[in-house]
Amino acid sequence: MEITGRLTADAMVKAISGERKVVNFSIAINDSYRSGGEQKKITTYFDCSYWLNTGIAEYLKKGGWVQLYGRVGVNAYINGGGEAKASLTFHTTEVKLLGAVATGDSNGSGDKGNTISSRNTNGSAGANVKGEDVQVEPTDTFDGLEGDLPF
Repeated sequence: MEITGRLTADAMVKAISGERKVVNFSIAINDSYRSGGEQKKITTYFDCSYWLNTGIAEYLKKGGWVQLYGRVGVNAYINGGGEAKASLTFHTTEVKLLGAVATGDSNGSGDKGNTISSRNTNGSAGANVKGEDVQVEPTDTFDGLEGDLPF
């Protein structure tokens, strides 16, 4: 399954038993639909985990735009007030960074359009991440376009 959304906070690396580590982060997916002539907006949140490479965590910053591949899970629980609650989880197998957060750079330079791909198989678009090495392969940067895209 593939989902695309914005990071709600910086990713955190958590040490599990022994030397195993996991990258935990969450994303928000915004959607809209029309009901009875009225535009409705809904946001869905996913708690995500990525076990394949902790090096990607430094690139997962709040507000960043990411595309994730993996599988969805649901955690059901009873909160302190006795109410039944649930949260969506996403067990991530591949991460693609689609856009970085604006850094306030006045000249408009930065990592626009760069893709970092991290997956456990070879042959993906972008750069593969193996071990702790992270490489960035630039894609079309749309230099010279300011503001909204023309489509």
